[in-house]
Amino acid sequence: MQRRAFTSLSAFSLLAAAGVLAGCGKQQGAAPAASGASGAAPAGAADAGHAGKFVIGLDDNFPPMGFRNDKQELVGYDIDMAREAARRMGMEADFKPIDWSAKEAELNGRRVDALWNGMTITEERKKNVAFTRPYMENHQIIVVTAASPIHAKADLAAKVVGVQDGSSAVEAVAKDPVSRQMKEIKKFGDNVAALMDLTTGRLDAVVVDEVVGRYYTSRKAGQYRILSDNFGSEEYGVGLRKDDKALLAKLDAALDAMKADGTAQKIAAKWFQAPQQ
Repeated sequence: MQRRAFTSLSAFSLLAAAGVLAGCGKQQGAAPAASGASGAAPAGAADAGHAGKFVIGLDDNFPPMGFRNDKQELVGYDIDMAREAARRMGMEADFKPIDWSAKEAELNGRRVDALWNGMTITEERKKNVAFTRPYMENHQIIVVTAASPIHAKADLAAKVVGVQDGSSAVEAVAKDPVSRQMKEIKKFGDNVAALMDLTTGRLDAVVVDEVVGRYYTSRKAGQYRILSDNFGSEEYGVGLRKDDKALLAKLDAALDAMKADGTAQKIAAKWFQAPQQ
């Protein structure tokens, strides 16, 4: 599919109209918690609705979905969406940076109540996680340097390709036949580190979530190219524990209301159309 869910408000609106918004990829963060985010909850204490807290696990280096600004505050599309949804549920969003490769253990160990950070819905993840209805469509894109001789997916043969460990890019690349011809698939703690290695020539290409890839490369004008080929489309959802059925119903209802009254589109316009902060 060629549709870009996040590059313009009109494209995002089409997704909303089509029902993709019908329910409305790391290192442990070492920076201080953002204003309004109290940081880590005691192990075992995170239980949906306790003390009105909604503890959300995230990778805090995943722009524009969730990341730290120059003041080390947590900002981003998913941050704004989560805060508003929690408010409508009568709760307070409490953000906890986690090792994204251990996200399901954090969730099912009850250290967080939800995984909300551009998390792709997959059949494998559905075995251990209950997802909200999809709220965004995404692609796994291929980023190369502007001067790279790579122009198509087939050109990745005998090349070193970077992906974020624990992200859906790992599975997307692995299931494609071209992966068996690559020299190496190198995993990184976060996508930003992978893109930095691409810049320095230690990688030939990076496969990354489109929301991250386009956000990052747009700020480095003339340094990168995004290939027309990609490693497939996918949908984002919020992940909860399978036994949190009541919370899942409340969250879906809140996201439905945010779509219906235009709040979801206003947040999308802030992060995917308007100039970034």
